[in-house]
Amino acid sequence: MTAITKRVDFSLRETALALWRNRQQDYPVSDTIPIQMARVQRAPEKVFFDRQELLVILHLYGRMVQAGEWRDYAIDGLRDRAIFSAFRRASEMPAYCIVKQPALAGRQGQYAITGSGGQILKRGRELPQVLRVLERKLLKLVE
Repeated sequence: MTAITKRVDFSLRETALALWRNRQQDYPVSDTIPIQMARVQRAPEKVFFDRQELLVILHLYGRMVQAGEWRDYAIDGLRDRAIFSAFRRASEMPAYCIVKQPALAGRQGQYAITGSGGQILKRGRELPQVLRVLERKLLKLVE
């Protein structure tokens, strides 16, 4: 607890009640009790996909489900990154992860695709360009 300077023999609660009851009177500075306010810590901001990014990702997800490649997904919003994980089965490790890291936007690009082993398949500044790696699985040879 922070140090509280007492210039009056009242406890803090009694002083507050006395000030409230006699709020019409002017009190000299010596009768007041300074209290330091606790520092308010805000929760850290989370990174997440915006609406347009989610539309592009979920459009790809729908096509991959239709092709039978993916069956489930998970979205994680963390302090430094947002992750869209696509699963072939619900009980296994993700087949692919689409990662958004705004801290890397100026360097390598904020979007990345990682494979099931953790290897980075593609990195870039624009999401549709990065997702082309996964769209190649949708192409089938028709005879």
